[in-house]
Amino acid sequence: MSHPQDIEITDLFIIGGGINGCGIARDAAGRGLSVALAEMNDLASATSSASTKLFHGGLRYLEYFEFRLVREALIEREVLLQAMPHISWPMRFVLPYHKDMRFESDTPTSKLLGLFMPWMKGRRPAWLIRLGLFLYDHLGGRKILPGTSTLELPGTAEGAPLQGRFAKAYEYSDCWVEDSRLVVLNARDAAARGARIMTRTKVLSAQFEDGLWRIETRNSENGEQATHHARMLVNAGGPWVGDIIHSTVHSTSREGIRLVRGSHIVTRRLYDHDKCYFFQGTDGRIIFAIPYEGDFTLIGTTDADHPDAAQKPECTPQEQDYLLTFANQYFKRQLTREDIVWTYSGVRPLYNDGASSATAATRDYTLKVDTSSGGPLLNIFGGKITTYRRLAESALDKIGAQIPVAKGPWTAGVPLPGGDFPVDGVAALTSELRARYPFLTDFWARRLVRAYGTEAAVMLGDAQSAADLGRDFGATLTEKEIAWLMAREFARTAEDVVWRRNKLGLRLGEEQIAALDGWMAQCRYSASSAAE
Repeated sequence: MSHPQDIEITDLFIIGGGINGCGIARDAAGRGLSVALAEMNDLASATSSASTKLFHGGLRYLEYFEFRLVREALIEREVLLQAMPHISWPMRFVLPYHKDMRFESDTPTSKLLGLFMPWMKGRRPAWLIRLGLFLYDHLGGRKILPGTSTLELPGTAEGAPLQGRFAKAYEYSDCWVEDSRLVVLNARDAAARGARIMTRTKVLSAQFEDGLWRIETRNSENGEQATHHARMLVNAGGPWVGDIIHSTVHSTSREGIRLVRGSHIVTRRLYDHDKCYFFQGTDGRIIFAIPYEGDFTLIGTTDADHPDAAQKPECTPQEQDYLLTFANQYFKRQLTREDIVWTYSGVRPLYNDGASSATAATRDYTLKVDTSSGGPLLNIFGGKITTYRRLAESALDKIGAQIPVAKGPWTAGVPLPGGDFPVDGVAALTSELRARYPFLTDFWARRLVRAYGTEAAVMLGDAQSAADLGRDFGATLTEKEIAWLMAREFARTAEDVVWRRNKLGLRLGEEQIAALDGWMAQCRYSASSAAE
């Protein structure tokens, strides 16, 4: 079919700038496909910046017999650690044991135990937890992460913050990840490989005509509308995946999603070591208490159905109280709402498998190609941060069945920007940075390495003093860094910077954030004036 010569045709048009959309964009661009991605807000502005920040196999999912998902996630932890040692690192998790721990009543494991061991009345026996941890250690073939050990808590740093009734704990390995930075680095790498990344760009409609998708977009900053043409469409809209299917593409697909809200609270630092706690409740649910940003502790998450994607998820007073009460069953120090310094909440767009509860809904990802609108549309349901790279590879398999893809999988082990150094190399890189830039404090140098890895020195350039980095916005955030974030990392507003590119919003006051926002607005105005 012939098309006018002046039409630019893209192989792949992706709707959604979360981890799934940006992961697919990077993989596809690296295989030689032409790619455009539209995100209606900032990158990672919804679910992908509101996770529990863990690269984990999902110990809890073993109770649902989701062995494929857990095995894939366990293998993937180490693949990802090596590709991004600046924004991801190993952590040890302490699981205190007591005899009153219970299963959630509708897991396959609890039903089996109820059938064969009714006298347990839903309690989790110690042997079963050990069996789960044995599987966790061996399903994924660990090479970097240490295995499970048993801890006697009395007299230890791990036992000190806990109530005296906890005498024993199991300690196992998982990993931390800076979730929103992961998204931005995938987008940057996709752009470096030729993808066009458009933020603040809403897809108004998509229709298949004359053998191509015709996609209409509008930029929310300047109101500009544009038309794009693509051979295939990818719907990675996260919580809005259903809206895109029905309202944007007008597909007749019957696939459904279940929106499940996960909320978190952040307090001042509650204990003096760098390990996480895995707490099990009497209701069968679990929460984590995790060292966060040096001076804080992150506690989460909840699982609640969230009926409407248009409603901004917020950590409700009831969810705050639930998390506080849960943590107070373990910690000596009893927490109140006065201890909360920040909350955040995200919506997981899970594939609707008919599960009876939000907790039980599958965390596995589901990819469906739909051609009911005439052209190939790939809808992405579910997914976890840990398995985003494997999801992208699976998506490229589906895409390759619809349009030609010349190259095979390539992303395993290929570092993200700034990640080209050894897994255990953060301390050495931080020392090098401080030696080269003596004006950096230890906190500042460590923060830059954790954010930018080997690119921290590229960003600082030939600066001889802090004054060479321009205006100081507080908490080690300088004009030089903001310029980098605007030029290279798609940041447009202060919120993009202090809550997604970093978490300095925890350390900056409202006036400081407002001053930063005004400065960035002036930069955007100057740039748009110069372009005219």
